[in-house]
This record gives sequence, C-alpha cells and structure tokens, in this order.
Amino acid sequence: MRTEVLFSGFGGQGVILASVILGRAAAVYGNLYAVQTQAYGPESRGGASKAEVVISDEPIDYPKTLHPDYAVFFSQEAYNKYLKTVKEGAVVIVESELVPHRDEEFEKKLKVYACPLTKIAEETTGLSLTMNILTLGLLVALTDVVSREAIEKAVLDAVPKGTEEINLKAFRRGVEIGEKAKKGKL
Repeated sequence: MRTEVLFSGFGGQGVILASVILGRAAAVYGNLYAVQTQAYGPESRGGASKAEVVISDEPIDYPKTLHPDYAVFFSQEAYNKYLKTVKEGAVVIVESELVPHRDEEFEKKLKVYACPLTKIAEETTGLSLTMNILTLGLLVALTDVVSREAIEKAVLDAVPKGTEEINLKAFRRGVEIGEKAKKGKL
C-alpha cells in the first residue's frame, strides 16, 4: 500500500513541519516506511512551500508524490498549482479563507473539506501558528493515514518544549472537526 500526501502553502504556515511530523508518525511510531521531501522559495516567510510524504508498508522506490491520495492547501497559489495533480477521489483539505477562488467543477471528483483552519486554530489555542497541527488532526480523523496515537507521539517529539499541551489541544480540535466532517456536519 503506497499512500501519497501533499502539503502546500507559503512559508511560515508550518507546511514542512506538518509533513515531517506525519512522516515520523508513520516511520517511527507506525512501523511503516516513509519518505518526506520538501521544496520552498528563498523567502523565509511568504514564499511558496510544498512538502510531500510517501508512506508504504514496503520499501519506497520513488520518494515523490505522483498523484496524491491526500492533499492540504493552505494558500491560493498552492491550490492553483497543485490541485490537478491529486488523484480522483482524493481527500483534500482547504484553508477556506486563504483559498477563496476554487475550481468547483474539478472538486466534484474529490472529497473536499474546506474550513477556516487558521481562525479555528486561533479560537482553540490563541495562536494561528498551531493551524498546521490542527490540520494534522483533521487529516488523521478523515483518512486514518496513521494512527492517532502515532501522530500524537510525533507531535510531542517535534514541537518546542513548553508548547506540548497547546499543540495537543490544536491536534485534538482537528480530530474533533474531522469526526464531525465524516458525519457530514462540517
């Protein structure tokens, strides 16, 4: 089973950290093979950013995503550039306030979950920068790409000391939203 996940947005949104956490959850805590790759512009904030995670139960022969099974879009530019690379039926998460112009016709082929992720993160933790961790919770709840236990352990490994509880709060809020979305209540 080869699973491909694409995270994209702009610098400062935690795109790369989210992908590193997902890869670690799969490889270290999920007993799977995982490869994480990333590409970003020269700007430290605001430049385009993309990260890919390939997860498999057997050795991975190609480390990049070809047609992602799951995709996360945190910016309009990322959405415009990568939406049509995802496979038909893919689960797609969209930061609705930062992606106002969407291809509704193409989205009919996908399972799209759009919500104001940054706003929800701010309301949940008081910090917009926890949006990426909240999104990991949403992704895991919608897809079961890795277990919740594995991703929680990987979050605790990756976040700065002293921020563990606030990040777990964001993660758990994302899981809650994902559970509601699966029941059609998003």
